[in-house]
This record gives sequence, structure tokens and C-alpha cells, in this order.
Amino acid sequence: MQLTLNLVFIFASIGVLDTLYLIYHVIEGTDVACPFFPKEWCHKVQHSPQSRTFGVPNAVAGFIMYAAIIIFAYLYVLGAASFVLVDILVGIGFLFSLYFMFVQGFVLRAFCTWCVLSFVNFAVMAWAVFIR
Repeated sequence: MQLTLNLVFIFASIGVLDTLYLIYHVIEGTDVACPFFPKEWCHKVQHSPQSRTFGVPNAVAGFIMYAAIIIFAYLYVLGAASFVLVDILVGIGFLFSLYFMFVQGFVLRAFCTWCVLSFVNFAVMAWAVFIR
């Protein structure tokens, strides 16, 4: 269980940093850097209608999800919450992330470095919590 907790804390923290970077660019209205992919791909993803869910930027929703995972994992460590809450949040986050990867690949036909990073974060956390 310690390895699972360590992976959750590490990758959720990376996710918080990732989403804060994206939120900064949403607020400033500037394009994100796009290492590993053509710059126009990140621009296309960043400014697509799918970059918001129910009017909320996906980066904001992602930040809330990552922060909630960290909070509930910490509450579990303190004995104040069940790990089932972390399981549920990671599962939901992974499914959303998988859906957004599908949208990037088959709808937008463009990938954003930061979305791929978020997918990797959720994939590692899902592996950690569901294969423990």
C-alpha cells in the first residue's frame, strides 16, 4: 500500500503542476509550449470546443480532481477517510483522460503534450490503485 500511496502522491502532484500551467495560459489567453508535438497541435487542442466541459476549462476540472485525490489520500493516511474515495476519483479521472485522448486522436487529430502527460499521470495512478 505504501508504494500505491507514493505513486498517487507523486503523480497527482505532477498533475497539479500540469494543470496550474494550463490554467495560467487559459487566464492569460496565451498558447502553451508544445514539446514533442507540432505547436499547431497544442493550439488546436487548447482552443477546441472540447477544451471545456459544461463551460469549465478542462484544466480547472483536472486541477480540482488532482487536488481532491491528494486531499483524500492524505485523509486516508491520517485514518480519516476510506481509500475507496481515492479509487473512485482516480477511476473517474482515468476514464475522462482516456476519453480526452480519444477525442484528440480521432476527433481533433492532434495531441497536446500536457494532455498526454495528464493521461500518463492517471494511467500510472489507475495502475497503482487498481493493481495493488
